[in-house]
Amino acid sequence: MTRLITRRSVALGLAATTAASAAMPARAQDVLGGGAVTGAGSTFAYPVLSKWAHGYQRWVAGGGFFPVANSGLEDPPTGPVLDYEPSGSLAGTMRVKEGAVDFGASDVPLNSAELAKLNLGQFPLVIGGVVAVVNLDGIAPGQMKLTGLVLADIFLGKIGTWSHPAIKALNPDLKLPDARITVVRRADGSGTTYNFTNYLSKMSPEWKDKVGSDLLVPWPTGVAARGNEGLAQSVRQTRNSIGYVEYAQAVKTGLSYASLQNAAGQFVAPEPRSFQAAAASADWEKSADFELLLTNAPGETTYPVVATVFALVHKNMSARRARAAFNFFQWVLDNGAGDAAQLGYVPLPQTLVAQVKAYWARNYKISA
Repeated sequence: MTRLITRRSVALGLAATTAASAAMPARAQDVLGGGAVTGAGSTFAYPVLSKWAHGYQRWVAGGGFFPVANSGLEDPPTGPVLDYEPSGSLAGTMRVKEGAVDFGASDVPLNSAELAKLNLGQFPLVIGGVVAVVNLDGIAPGQMKLTGLVLADIFLGKIGTWSHPAIKALNPDLKLPDARITVVRRADGSGTTYNFTNYLSKMSPEWKDKVGSDLLVPWPTGVAARGNEGLAQSVRQTRNSIGYVEYAQAVKTGLSYASLQNAAGQFVAPEPRSFQAAAASADWEKSADFELLLTNAPGETTYPVVATVFALVHKNMSARRARAAFNFFQWVLDNGAGDAAQLGYVPLPQTLVAQVKAYWARNYKISA
């Protein structure tokens, strides 16, 4: 389990009003609900959640809405600001179902019937891309072109060498080795896997029939690795390999990645602008509980494998824990866009932020 940031601070909860604060000054414990916000799940979201935790810590330690210096409001250390276990989307969903954490982070939305049965709510936090990463000498990021069908055939084991005619036809100017392809795929239940295999299912009838789309699938071939970081490191250490990871992990580890053919027939490199194009195509208002996938979205400049990170939160949380969790979530939506963009994610559009906050008001009892 990864623990982040210990500090002392004074602040108001993000839901508290200035008038209320004048009547009753708040301490950091009031912001944090008596302890760290606890979460588990998505490794796709782990880089940005870590950065947000540091930003939130600085905000609280600086007094939140009010300066700390000489205020007489200083209080003792309050413990970690966020205690998050990057265990994969499946594990995160199971942990919040059990009530073991304040929130689960998942790249796979639950449907409304399942949410109602579990008394959970669900809302998006950030958007990012899933990229096909390769370890090939002399191949720069975005230089290789792959269609969804060819990518599916590689992960099916039908295309076994980099010199295969189907790959060469897409990349006539690249010097590709006559070497076997090593496929690297996830071992754990993964939202990254879900979105990647959802895209392959849309591109390849054979993939849809034989493998399908899920957090865990019956992989036809490949070596297994755990988490986005573990898969990225495995590809980095294995020449002539291919895998799939969250974009920030690919950039962090210096891996090359492929441009993929989108729904408009264009080959598009993964980058924040092409992720944003997919996000802009989404009609969230018509999606109950934000149940929406962004794979193979329309548009000339859209990257085809874009995923949303969702927070899953119990509707019957105690007022103390709800205050802790939603103070953090509100800080994320109001102040975390710059951190997300810096890492290559796409912050939620402001129209979607407004919809998320309205969803909170309808589904959660959050007290200041």
